[in-house]
Amino acid sequence: MNLAVVILAAGKSTRFVSHIPKVLHPLGERPMLAYAVDAAIQLAATPPVVVVAPESEDAIRAWGGERVRYVVQPEALGTAHAIAQARTLLESEAESVLILSADMPLVQVGTLRHLTEQHAQQQAAITLLTGPERRADAAVFEATALWPFLEQIEPNPRTGEYTLTAIIALATRAGMTVQTVATADPTETLDVNTRVDLALAEAALRKRINERWMLAGVTLVDPASTYIGPDVTLGQDTVIQPNTHLRGNTTIGVGCVIGPNSLIESCTIGDRCVVLASVLEYAVMEEDSNIGPFSHLRKGARVCRGAHVGNFGEMKNSTLGPNAKMGHFSYLGDAQVGENVNIGAGTITCNFDGEHKHPTVIENDVFIGSDSLLVAPVHIGTGAKTGAGSVVTHDVPPRTVVYGVPARVRKQLDENVKESVEVDEQSDQGM
Repeated sequence: MNLAVVILAAGKSTRFVSHIPKVLHPLGERPMLAYAVDAAIQLAATPPVVVVAPESEDAIRAWGGERVRYVVQPEALGTAHAIAQARTLLESEAESVLILSADMPLVQVGTLRHLTEQHAQQQAAITLLTGPERRADAAVFEATALWPFLEQIEPNPRTGEYTLTAIIALATRAGMTVQTVATADPTETLDVNTRVDLALAEAALRKRINERWMLAGVTLVDPASTYIGPDVTLGQDTVIQPNTHLRGNTTIGVGCVIGPNSLIESCTIGDRCVVLASVLEYAVMEEDSNIGPFSHLRKGARVCRGAHVGNFGEMKNSTLGPNAKMGHFSYLGDAQVGENVNIGAGTITCNFDGEHKHPTVIENDVFIGSDSLLVAPVHIGTGAKTGAGSVVTHDVPPRTVVYGVPARVRKQLDENVKESVEVDEQSDQGM
Protein backbone atom coordinates (compact mmCIF):
# COMPACT_ATOMS: atom_id res chain seq x y z
CA MET A 1 0.00 0.00 0.00
CA ASN A 2 1.50 3.29 -1.16
CA LEU A 3 0.56 5.46 1.83
CA ALA A 4 0.68 9.24 2.21
CA VAL A 5 -0.11 11.18 5.38
CA VAL A 6 -1.97 14.46 5.65
CA ILE A 7 -1.92 16.33 8.95
CA LEU A 8 -4.66 18.86 9.62
CA ALA A 9 -3.06 21.83 11.40
CA ALA A 10 -5.05 24.81 10.13
CA GLY A 11 -7.19 25.26 13.22
CA LYS A 12 -7.25 28.66 14.88
CA SER A 13 -6.08 29.35 18.44
CA THR A 14 -9.30 31.08 19.43
CA ARG A 15 -10.10 28.84 22.39
CA PHE A 16 -6.45 28.84 23.46
CA VAL A 17 -6.60 32.66 23.65
CA SER A 18 -3.09 32.76 22.23
CA HIS A 19 -0.99 34.49 19.61
CA ILE A 20 0.88 31.20 19.15
CA PRO A 21 -0.66 28.63 16.76
CA LYS A 22 -2.42 26.02 18.86
CA VAL A 23 -0.49 23.13 17.32
CA LEU A 24 2.83 24.69 18.38
CA HIS A 25 1.93 24.84 22.05
CA PRO A 26 4.21 22.45 23.99
CA LEU A 27 3.09 19.06 25.21
CA GLY A 28 5.72 16.96 26.97
CA GLU A 29 8.44 19.40 25.85
CA ARG A 30 7.45 19.12 22.18
CA PRO A 31 4.99 21.10 20.08
CA MET A 32 1.71 19.22 19.70
CA LEU A 33 2.26 19.02 15.96
CA ALA A 34 5.51 17.09 16.51
CA TYR A 35 3.67 13.96 17.59
CA ALA A 36 1.69 13.68 14.35
CA VAL A 37 4.75 14.52 12.26
CA ASP A 38 6.93 11.92 14.02
CA ALA A 39 4.24 9.27 13.56
CA ALA A 40 3.81 10.12 9.88
CA ILE A 41 7.54 9.88 9.20
CA GLN A 42 7.57 6.38 10.68
CA LEU A 43 4.53 5.22 8.72
CA ALA A 44 5.06 6.57 5.21
CA ALA A 45 7.96 6.70 2.78
CA THR A 46 7.14 10.24 1.64
CA PRO A 47 7.17 13.36 3.84
CA PRO A 48 3.80 14.19 5.36
CA VAL A 49 1.73 17.08 4.07
CA VAL A 50 0.74 19.61 6.75
CA VAL A 51 -2.28 21.78 6.05
CA VAL A 52 -1.84 25.21 7.64
CA ALA A 53 -3.80 28.43 7.92
CA PRO A 54 -2.37 31.59 6.31
CA GLU A 55 -1.82 33.28 9.66
CA SER A 56 0.12 30.33 11.10
CA GLU A 57 2.09 29.32 7.99
CA ASP A 58 5.31 31.18 8.82
CA ALA A 59 5.51 29.92 12.41
CA ILE A 60 4.81 26.31 11.44
CA ARG A 61 7.28 26.42 8.54
CA ALA A 62 9.93 27.85 10.86
CA TRP A 63 9.41 24.92 13.23
CA GLY A 64 8.95 22.09 10.71
CA GLY A 65 11.64 23.00 8.22
CA GLU A 66 12.12 20.56 5.35
CA ARG A 67 10.89 17.46 7.18
CA VAL A 68 7.38 18.06 5.90
CA ARG A 69 5.53 19.55 2.97
CA TYR A 70 3.09 22.41 3.42
CA VAL A 71 -0.17 23.48 1.84
CA VAL A 72 -2.28 26.45 2.87
CA GLN A 73 -6.01 26.33 3.48
CA PRO A 74 -6.98 29.89 2.55
CA GLU A 75 -10.35 29.75 4.32
CA ALA A 76 -11.57 27.64 7.22
CA LEU A 77 -14.16 25.69 5.22
CA GLY A 78 -13.92 22.31 6.94
CA THR A 79 -11.81 19.18 7.03
CA ALA A 80 -12.64 17.98 3.50
CA HIS A 81 -11.78 21.40 2.14
CA ALA A 82 -8.44 21.18 3.98
CA ILE A 83 -7.71 17.78 2.41
CA ALA A 84 -8.57 19.14 -1.01
CA GLN A 85 -5.63 21.56 -0.72
CA ALA A 86 -3.26 18.55 -0.68
CA ARG A 87 -4.75 16.90 -3.74
CA THR A 88 -2.27 18.38 -6.21
CA LEU A 89 0.66 17.02 -4.22
CA LEU A 90 -0.73 13.57 -3.53
CA GLU A 91 -3.09 12.55 -6.31
CA SER A 92 -0.39 10.99 -8.47
CA GLU A 93 1.71 9.43 -5.70
CA ALA A 94 -0.64 7.92 -3.12
CA GLU A 95 -2.92 4.90 -3.31
CA SER A 96 -4.11 5.48 0.27
CA VAL A 97 -4.19 8.60 2.43
CA LEU A 98 -3.96 8.59 6.22
CA ILE A 99 -5.54 11.70 7.71
CA LEU A 100 -4.39 12.84 11.16
CA SER A 101 -5.35 15.79 13.30
CA ALA A 102 -2.50 17.74 14.86
CA ASP A 103 -4.59 18.48 17.93
CA MET A 104 -4.94 14.76 18.70
CA PRO A 105 -1.31 14.24 19.78
CA LEU A 106 -1.61 11.16 22.00
CA VAL A 107 -2.45 8.59 19.33
CA GLN A 108 0.46 6.16 19.18
CA VAL A 109 2.38 4.91 16.17
CA GLY A 110 1.46 1.31 17.00
CA THR A 111 -2.22 2.18 16.90
CA LEU A 112 -1.90 3.91 13.53
CA ARG A 113 0.14 1.06 12.12
CA HIS A 114 -2.60 -1.37 13.20
CA LEU A 115 -5.16 0.93 11.55
CA THR A 116 -3.34 0.89 8.21
CA GLU A 117 -2.76 -2.87 8.39
CA GLN A 118 -6.45 -3.52 8.98
CA HIS A 119 -7.30 -1.21 6.11
CA ALA A 120 -5.06 -3.16 3.73
CA GLN A 121 -6.15 -6.59 4.93
CA GLN A 122 -9.86 -5.86 4.62
CA GLN A 123 -9.43 -3.95 1.34
CA ALA A 124 -11.75 -1.28 2.68
CA ALA A 125 -12.46 2.01 0.96
CA ILE A 126 -12.32 3.85 4.29
CA THR A 127 -11.08 2.70 7.69
CA LEU A 128 -11.84 4.87 10.69
CA LEU A 129 -10.06 5.02 14.04
CA THR A 130 -12.60 5.53 16.81
CA GLY A 131 -12.37 6.23 20.52
CA PRO A 132 -14.95 6.08 23.31
CA GLU A 133 -17.15 8.68 21.61
CA ARG A 134 -17.28 6.53 18.45
CA ARG A 135 -16.41 9.43 16.17
CA ALA A 136 -13.78 9.25 13.44
CA ASP A 137 -10.59 10.47 15.09
CA ALA A 138 -8.25 9.41 12.28
CA ALA A 139 -8.95 7.71 8.97
CA VAL A 140 -7.39 5.93 6.02
CA PHE A 141 -9.01 6.69 2.66
CA GLU A 142 -8.43 4.91 -0.60
CA ALA A 143 -7.61 7.48 -3.26
CA THR A 144 -10.39 6.06 -5.43
CA ALA A 145 -12.87 7.04 -2.73
CA LEU A 146 -11.27 10.25 -1.52
CA TRP A 147 -10.50 12.35 -4.58
CA PRO A 148 -13.72 11.78 -6.62
CA PHE A 149 -15.97 12.34 -3.60
CA LEU A 150 -14.22 15.64 -2.81
CA GLU A 151 -15.89 16.97 -5.94
CA GLN A 152 -19.32 15.62 -5.01
CA ILE A 153 -19.84 16.62 -1.39
CA GLU A 154 -22.18 19.43 -0.44
CA PRO A 155 -21.43 21.89 2.34
CA ASN A 156 -23.09 21.45 5.70
CA PRO A 157 -26.22 23.62 5.52
CA ARG A 158 -25.73 24.85 9.08
CA THR A 159 -22.00 25.63 9.08
CA GLY A 160 -21.16 25.89 5.38
CA GLU A 161 -18.20 23.56 5.87
CA TYR A 162 -17.11 20.63 3.70
CA THR A 163 -16.40 17.72 6.03
CA LEU A 164 -14.86 14.26 5.86
CA THR A 165 -18.09 12.96 7.41
CA ALA A 166 -19.85 13.85 4.17
CA ILE A 167 -17.32 11.81 2.18
CA ILE A 168 -17.93 8.83 4.45
CA ALA A 169 -21.66 9.17 3.87
CA LEU A 170 -21.16 9.23 0.09
CA ALA A 171 -18.94 6.15 0.21
CA THR A 172 -21.50 4.28 2.31
CA ARG A 173 -24.32 5.13 -0.07
CA ALA A 174 -22.15 3.95 -2.97
CA GLY A 175 -21.82 0.53 -1.31
CA MET A 176 -18.12 0.87 -0.49
CA THR A 177 -16.65 -0.84 2.56
CA VAL A 178 -16.35 1.52 5.53
CA GLN A 179 -14.97 -0.09 8.67
CA THR A 180 -13.90 1.06 12.13
CA VAL A 181 -10.97 0.17 14.39
CA ALA A 182 -11.30 1.09 18.07
CA THR A 183 -8.42 2.29 20.23
CA ALA A 184 -7.62 0.28 23.34
CA ASP A 185 -6.46 3.38 25.24
CA PRO A 186 -9.16 6.08 25.41
CA THR A 187 -6.62 8.84 26.01
CA GLU A 188 -5.24 8.36 22.50
CA THR A 189 -8.19 10.15 20.98
CA LEU A 190 -8.19 13.14 23.33
CA ASP A 191 -8.75 16.34 21.33
CA VAL A 192 -6.82 19.34 22.58
CA ASN A 193 -8.98 22.39 21.96
CA THR A 194 -8.34 24.43 25.11
CA ARG A 195 -5.57 24.78 27.68
CA VAL A 196 -7.70 22.65 29.99
CA ASP A 197 -7.49 19.87 27.39
CA LEU A 198 -3.75 20.50 27.12
CA ALA A 199 -3.33 19.91 30.86
CA LEU A 200 -5.34 16.69 30.61
CA ALA A 201 -3.15 15.53 27.71
CA GLU A 202 0.00 16.41 29.66
CA ALA A 203 -1.18 14.32 32.62
CA ALA A 204 -2.04 11.38 30.35
CA LEU A 205 1.32 11.57 28.58
CA ARG A 206 3.20 11.80 31.88
CA LYS A 207 1.34 8.73 33.21
CA ARG A 208 2.19 6.81 30.03
CA ILE A 209 5.89 7.70 30.25
CA ASN A 210 6.12 6.98 33.98
CA GLU A 211 4.46 3.58 33.66
CA ARG A 212 6.84 2.62 30.87
CA TRP A 213 9.88 3.37 33.05
CA MET A 214 8.50 1.61 36.10
CA LEU A 215 7.88 -1.51 34.01
CA ALA A 216 11.49 -1.22 32.77
CA GLY A 217 12.92 -1.44 36.29
CA VAL A 218 13.01 2.18 37.50
CA THR A 219 11.49 3.10 40.88
CA LEU A 220 9.33 6.24 40.96
CA VAL A 221 8.59 6.90 44.61
CA ASP A 222 5.66 9.20 43.74
CA PRO A 223 4.73 9.01 40.06
CA ALA A 224 2.20 11.83 40.43
CA SER A 225 5.00 14.31 41.22
CA THR A 226 7.59 12.90 38.81
CA TYR A 227 8.06 14.60 35.44
CA ILE A 228 10.05 12.71 32.81
CA GLY A 229 10.46 14.06 29.29
CA PRO A 230 9.89 11.86 26.23
CA ASP A 231 13.59 11.86 25.28
CA VAL A 232 14.96 10.92 28.72
CA THR A 233 16.72 7.56 29.23
CA LEU A 234 16.93 5.86 32.64
CA GLY A 235 18.98 2.90 33.86
CA GLN A 236 17.73 -0.11 35.76
CA ASP A 237 17.37 0.15 39.57
CA THR A 238 17.57 3.93 39.52
CA VAL A 239 15.27 5.62 42.06
CA ILE A 240 13.50 8.87 41.23
CA GLN A 241 12.37 10.73 44.33
CA PRO A 242 9.31 13.05 44.43
CA ASN A 243 9.13 16.45 42.76
CA THR A 244 11.87 15.68 40.26
CA HIS A 245 11.90 17.02 36.70
CA LEU A 246 13.98 15.23 34.04
CA ARG A 247 14.04 17.13 30.78
CA GLY A 248 15.59 17.22 27.32
CA ASN A 249 18.13 14.62 26.24
CA THR A 250 18.98 13.47 29.75
CA THR A 251 20.59 10.06 30.25
CA ILE A 252 20.85 8.54 33.72
CA GLY A 253 22.72 5.33 34.46
CA VAL A 254 21.93 2.34 36.67
CA GLY A 255 21.56 2.42 40.44
CA CYS A 256 21.27 6.19 40.78
CA VAL A 257 19.20 8.15 43.31
CA ILE A 258 17.77 11.35 41.84
CA GLY A 259 15.89 13.88 43.98
CA PRO A 260 13.80 14.83 45.72
CA ASN A 261 13.31 18.37 44.42
CA SER A 262 15.76 18.16 41.54
CA LEU A 263 15.68 19.55 38.00
CA ILE A 264 17.92 17.98 35.37
CA GLU A 265 18.05 19.35 31.83
CA SER A 266 19.90 17.54 29.02
CA CYS A 267 22.57 15.98 31.25
CA THR A 268 24.55 12.75 31.20
CA ILE A 269 24.72 11.02 34.58
CA GLY A 270 26.72 7.84 35.08
CA ASP A 271 26.03 4.79 37.22
CA ARG A 272 25.50 4.97 40.99
CA CYS A 273 25.28 8.75 41.16
CA VAL A 274 23.29 10.78 43.69
CA VAL A 275 21.59 14.11 42.93
CA LEU A 276 19.92 15.63 45.99
CA ALA A 277 17.73 18.73 45.66
CA SER A 278 19.89 20.31 42.94
CA VAL A 279 19.67 21.85 39.46
CA LEU A 280 21.76 20.45 36.58
CA GLU A 281 21.81 21.89 33.05
CA TYR A 282 23.82 20.50 30.10
CA ALA A 283 26.31 18.93 32.49
CA VAL A 284 28.02 15.57 33.06
CA MET A 285 28.34 13.48 36.22
CA GLU A 286 30.59 10.45 35.95
CA GLU A 287 29.98 7.22 37.85
CA ASP A 288 29.90 7.24 41.68
CA SER A 289 29.78 11.03 41.92
CA ASN A 290 27.26 12.98 43.96
CA ILE A 291 25.89 16.48 44.36
CA GLY A 292 23.68 18.42 46.73
CA PRO A 293 21.66 19.58 48.37
CA PHE A 294 20.95 22.96 46.78
CA SER A 295 23.76 23.00 44.24
CA HIS A 296 23.88 24.00 40.58
CA LEU A 297 25.75 22.51 37.63
CA ARG A 298 25.56 24.89 34.70
CA LYS A 299 26.42 24.30 31.06
CA GLY A 300 29.78 22.68 30.55
CA ALA A 301 30.20 21.41 34.11
CA ARG A 302 31.74 17.95 34.57
CA VAL A 303 31.92 16.11 37.90
CA CYS A 304 34.35 13.24 37.45
CA ARG A 305 34.30 9.73 38.89
CA GLY A 306 33.90 9.68 42.66
CA ALA A 307 33.85 13.47 43.01
CA HIS A 308 31.60 15.31 45.44
CA VAL A 309 29.82 18.65 45.23
CA GLY A 310 28.17 19.56 48.53
CA ASN A 311 25.50 22.08 49.41
CA PHE A 312 25.25 25.46 47.68
CA GLY A 313 28.06 24.77 45.20
CA GLU A 314 28.01 26.05 41.64
CA MET A 315 30.02 25.02 38.59
CA LYS A 316 30.06 26.50 35.10
CA ASN A 317 32.22 25.30 32.20
CA SER A 318 34.46 23.53 34.71
CA THR A 319 35.75 20.05 35.54
CA LEU A 320 36.00 18.69 39.08
CA GLY A 321 38.52 15.85 38.85
CA PRO A 322 38.24 12.25 40.09
CA ASN A 323 37.70 11.96 43.86
CA ALA A 324 37.88 15.72 44.28
CA LYS A 325 35.66 17.42 46.86
CA MET A 326 33.94 20.78 46.71
CA GLY A 327 32.12 20.83 49.99
CA HIS A 328 29.98 23.92 50.28
CA PHE A 329 29.33 27.52 49.27
CA SER A 330 31.88 27.50 46.44
CA TYR A 331 31.99 28.55 42.79
CA LEU A 332 34.07 27.09 39.97
CA GLY A 333 33.89 28.98 36.69
CA ASP A 334 36.09 28.15 33.69
CA ALA A 335 38.21 25.93 35.95
CA GLN A 336 40.02 22.64 35.48
CA VAL A 337 40.47 20.79 38.78
CA GLY A 338 42.62 17.66 39.06
CA GLU A 339 42.39 14.49 41.15
CA ASN A 340 42.04 14.35 44.93
CA VAL A 341 41.65 18.11 45.27
CA ASN A 342 39.87 19.66 48.25
CA ILE A 343 37.98 22.88 47.50
CA GLY A 344 37.35 24.59 50.85
CA ALA A 345 34.09 26.29 51.82
CA GLY A 346 33.56 29.66 50.23
CA THR A 347 36.18 29.25 47.50
CA ILE A 348 35.57 31.35 44.39
CA THR A 349 37.32 31.33 41.06
CA CYS A 350 37.23 34.99 40.02
CA ASN A 351 36.97 34.25 36.31
CA PHE A 352 35.42 37.43 34.91
CA ASP A 353 37.22 40.77 34.72
CA GLY A 354 34.22 42.68 33.43
CA GLU A 355 35.02 42.03 29.76
CA HIS A 356 36.53 38.55 29.40
CA LYS A 357 36.44 35.14 31.08
CA HIS A 358 39.73 33.65 32.27
CA PRO A 359 40.72 30.08 33.21
CA THR A 360 41.84 28.58 36.51
CA VAL A 361 43.90 25.37 36.58
CA ILE A 362 44.24 23.40 39.81
CA GLU A 363 46.49 20.35 39.53
CA ASN A 364 46.27 17.07 41.47
CA ASP A 365 46.34 16.79 45.28
CA VAL A 366 45.85 20.50 45.90
CA PHE A 367 44.24 21.80 49.11
CA ILE A 368 42.32 25.06 48.71
CA GLY A 369 41.58 26.65 52.06
CA SER A 370 38.20 28.09 52.97
CA ASP A 371 37.29 31.49 51.54
CA SER A 372 40.14 31.47 49.03
CA LEU A 373 39.74 33.80 46.06
CA LEU A 374 41.54 32.52 42.96
CA VAL A 375 41.90 35.48 40.61
CA ALA A 376 42.08 34.09 37.08
CA PRO A 377 44.06 33.46 35.04
CA VAL A 378 45.90 31.46 37.66
CA HIS A 379 47.59 28.04 37.91
CA ILE A 380 47.90 26.09 41.18
CA GLY A 381 50.64 23.45 41.02
CA THR A 382 50.46 19.83 42.18
CA GLY A 383 50.26 19.35 45.93
CA ALA A 384 50.06 23.05 46.74
CA LYS A 385 47.97 24.55 49.55
CA THR A 386 46.26 27.89 50.06
CA GLY A 387 45.47 29.21 53.51
CA ALA A 388 42.01 30.28 54.57
CA GLY A 389 41.03 33.70 53.25
CA SER A 390 43.82 33.88 50.69
CA VAL A 391 43.56 36.08 47.62
CA VAL A 392 45.66 34.26 45.02
CA THR A 393 46.68 36.59 42.19
CA HIS A 394 49.72 34.72 40.79
CA ASP A 395 50.54 31.13 39.89
CA VAL A 396 51.40 28.87 42.83
CA PRO A 397 54.37 26.49 42.40
CA PRO A 398 53.92 22.77 43.15
CA ARG A 399 54.08 21.65 46.82
CA THR A 400 53.93 25.20 48.10
CA VAL A 401 51.89 26.75 50.91
CA VAL A 402 50.58 30.24 50.25
CA TYR A 403 48.35 32.55 52.25
CA GLY A 404 47.60 36.19 52.78
CA VAL A 405 46.13 39.14 50.91
CA PRO A 406 47.62 39.01 48.39
CA ALA A 407 48.82 35.44 48.91
CA ARG A 408 52.58 34.87 49.19
CA VAL A 409 54.72 31.77 49.45
CA ARG A 410 55.04 30.85 53.15
CA LYS A 411 56.25 27.23 53.11
CA GLN A 412 57.78 24.77 50.71
CA LEU A 413 56.55 21.22 51.23
CA ASP A 414 59.21 18.48 51.03
CA GLU A 415 57.55 15.61 49.21
CA ASN A 416 60.24 13.14 50.34
CA VAL A 417 60.03 13.59 54.14
CA LYS A 418 56.48 14.97 54.15
CA GLU A 419 57.57 17.98 56.18
CA SER A 420 57.29 21.67 55.48
CA VAL A 421 60.12 24.15 55.30
CA GLU A 422 59.36 27.64 56.58
CA VAL A 423 60.05 30.54 54.25
CA ASP A 424 61.27 33.80 55.75
CA GLU A 425 58.16 35.97 55.83
CA GLN A 426 60.36 39.06 55.81
CA SER A 427 61.82 38.04 52.46
CA ASP A 428 60.44 39.38 49.25
CA GLN A 429 59.11 36.06 47.97
CA GLY A 430 55.94 37.01 46.23
CA MET A 431 54.31 35.29 43.27
